[in-house]
Amino acid sequence: MFNIKSLKSLLYDSLRPALRTTGWLLKIMLPISLAVCLLQYYGVIAWCAQWLNPVFYRIGLPGASSIAFLTGATATTYAALAVMMSMELTLRQATIIAIMVLICHALPLECTVNKKVGSKPFRMGFLRIIGALLAAVYLNFVLPDLSEPFSSLPLTSSESTLPEVLQAWLISSVRLSTMIFAIIYALMFVQRLMEKYGLMQKLVRPLAPIMVFFGLPKNAAYLWLVGNVLGISYGSAVMLQLQEEGKITRKEADEVNYHLIMNHSMLEDTLVFATAGVSALWILSTRLLFAFILVWSRKALKTIVSPKFFPFHFSFITFYCTFASL
Repeated sequence: MFNIKSLKSLLYDSLRPALRTTGWLLKIMLPISLAVCLLQYYGVIAWCAQWLNPVFYRIGLPGASSIAFLTGATATTYAALAVMMSMELTLRQATIIAIMVLICHALPLECTVNKKVGSKPFRMGFLRIIGALLAAVYLNFVLPDLSEPFSSLPLTSSESTLPEVLQAWLISSVRLSTMIFAIIYALMFVQRLMEKYGLMQKLVRPLAPIMVFFGLPKNAAYLWLVGNVLGISYGSAVMLQLQEEGKITRKEADEVNYHLIMNHSMLEDTLVFATAGVSALWILSTRLLFAFILVWSRKALKTIVSPKFFPFHFSFITFYCTFASL
């Protein structure tokens, strides 16, 4: 039964891992953020951007925003957010970059996890890169004109001195660090609350119709829920345990991964960028749409043409052709 004592215990138990995780994230984020800030001050990013502008212009982004995308693809969403907050972006541009990063982030780590639970890592990584780019094209086509600035943090002008730039970076870093700790602590608490009262298991049966809608096996509901609550990285241990217990096969896990690579960690990822100002509606709707299309287009083509005729994989071709006209 839930009472004040158990609430205090959950809050206390969540504090230490939240501090540890926040510290680990900040060790990655702050040096990257400072480096980007200095590169921007000395004009390096502006120089790089002139080469990338023609490509990113087609998806409604400045060339410099590629730094945020590449940071997220190789590191974490938090690191990408730190880079984004050090740039002058409109809310529209930030929305596009955020969703690109949410589809395609931490590739070295998460593709390795995909391999452990039954998927081919290079295939998963390739699909996520293509998915991120196609999502940007789609969003550039449908997003309204959101011209207000993305970050409310202090921005520096071209005439700012180095001490002023560093002061602005320090202020933004303190605010960002505080926001990240609050989010991580809340997530740790929710996770322990769900574990204590077995809420994850209780949600599985009502999710069966949703699995059918998304083209996934009915018995994959728990795996899908774990991926969307804990994420691919944190949820990998649970995924492997389900396989060892025979509750799900590697083939079924592979099918679920096609959905999860487009849409996972709905709680954490959405909360992080929504707190920074990006619309949660655009985040959720776009990721769910692309997950739906990828899974069902793969199923549809699989019933028509044998995958052996495609040197890479039929899902690549299907996913690309679906949005090629946008």
